Amino acid sequence: MDLTDPTDRIELGGVTVTRVKEFYGPIGFTPEAFVPTIPEDAWRANADWLAPDFVDPRTNTVHSAVQTWVLRSEGKTILVDTGAGDDKERPYSPIWGRLRTGFLGRLAEAGVAPEDVDIVINTHLHTDHVGWNTRLDGREWVPTFPNATYLVHQDDYEFWNPENGHPTVLGRGNQNVFEDSVAPVHRAGQVRLWEGSHRIDAALRLDSAPGHTPGSNVLTLSSGTDRAVFIGDVVHSPMQIVDPHHNSCFCEDPAGARATRRRVLGWAADHSALVFPAHLGGHGAAEVEHAGDGFAIKKWAPFAPYEAAEGSVAQA
Repeated sequence: MDLTDPTDRIELGGVTVTRVKEFYGPIGFTPEAFVPTIPEDAWRANADWLAPDFVDPRTNTVHSAVQTWVLRSEGKTILVDTGAGDDKERPYSPIWGRLRTGFLGRLAEAGVAPEDVDIVINTHLHTDHVGWNTRLDGREWVPTFPNATYLVHQDDYEFWNPENGHPTVLGRGNQNVFEDSVAPVHRAGQVRLWEGSHRIDAALRLDSAPGHTPGSNVLTLSSGTDRAVFIGDVVHSPMQIVDPHHNSCFCEDPAGARATRRRVLGWAADHSALVFPAHLGGHGAAEVEHAGDGFAIKKWAPFAPYEAAEGSVAQA
């Protein structure tokens, strides 16, 4: 695993991983509201390394990234999560509403046109993970990636389908998401629902990882001597690596989320695997190691960190 090249692209065995940014900046939460069970003094004790990539100490606000991981494996182009998207109506999550992010242009800079994408993985169906599943064509939402199979966990599809009426900790925060970013792709015949585990190729496997949402899932990479795991929202803040007991305020099943986090991070530490959360700014990913009852950052990935002066790359 080469962790020396400071770019937004690395090679893990026979798989190329590229980070494509959509958003970086404040998301309207204090650290204490974002991960409410972490004591305030613990945030202060770790302020020196949390700033500026994860917390802005001047305003006491969380900084978060929305990014897509592009994998090229066995001749296929695979996207892990599709961000917030453009033109979406998000009345109860306004930070993700009516955006113009330039994301498809940055995807093109990474060498990927929409028609090149073979597989889209949604680690779960929250608004900031499925937005670019679709784009607005006139007055209709159509699949952004016309040749792709979209891999969606059966449990999340059922949970977030508004026809099923499931209550959620988000309240109305995910309103319109299923209708404009999931259902159109399903109607187009491009969704493949799966459960348990799903083998993509010799290097890549999807596994259920419930807790944050019922159908949350992780993508494990095993190629040559390299290991990695793309964990979606199993971790929102690096403080949850230090102490995996703590959940964000968005987790549907707190006990399940804690168990999944400890299991996934434990596997990564045991296998020297690079951990790719969905929302970490800075270098975006890290190797972790066991440290007491929790874990520690052993080594950050080589991705170039977001510039502190960049602010949000999203434009309302």
